[in-house]
Amino acid sequence: MVNSIYPGTFDPITNGHLDIVQRASLLFDKVTVCIYSGSLKNVIFNIDERVEMFKETLDDLKNIEVIQYRDTLTVDLAKQLKSTVIIRGLRIGADFEYEREMALTNREMNSKIDTVCLISSLNFQYVSSSRVKEIAALGGDASNLVPKHVLSPLMQRINKSV
Repeated sequence: MVNSIYPGTFDPITNGHLDIVQRASLLFDKVTVCIYSGSLKNVIFNIDERVEMFKETLDDLKNIEVIQYRDTLTVDLAKQLKSTVIIRGLRIGADFEYEREMALTNREMNSKIDTVCLISSLNFQYVSSSRVKEIAALGGDASNLVPKHVLSPLMQRINKSV
């Protein structure tokens, strides 16, 4: 049985994230989505909201679990969860260099854990949480970028902070 983790901030979850986790669920026996609560990024949703949004999005996938984590290296979390694979999504060329460096660092820390990068589907190559927040804040249509149940809370939160 191959357990994997899919770590990230996911603020908010995008259709690109959903694409990666759905495809990963077909490749691995178990995928644990690990939402990082200690982000240095400027998040608009608290950790409980992000976990709930992801859980609601993945309700139909039975081999997926969603948890939060903080104050531990991702590679150590993978070991704690008995996962041998860290899943990462690649969108653009710049992602490759960043993820390659991170994968090599993780491999140096624990050679028993591999990183598997899934290339985003073409229609999600440009989608990132930061880009979604920017589009929403500037009055653009983000409805095709996030799951349906995420759009309304996103717009409410963005409109509060603007």
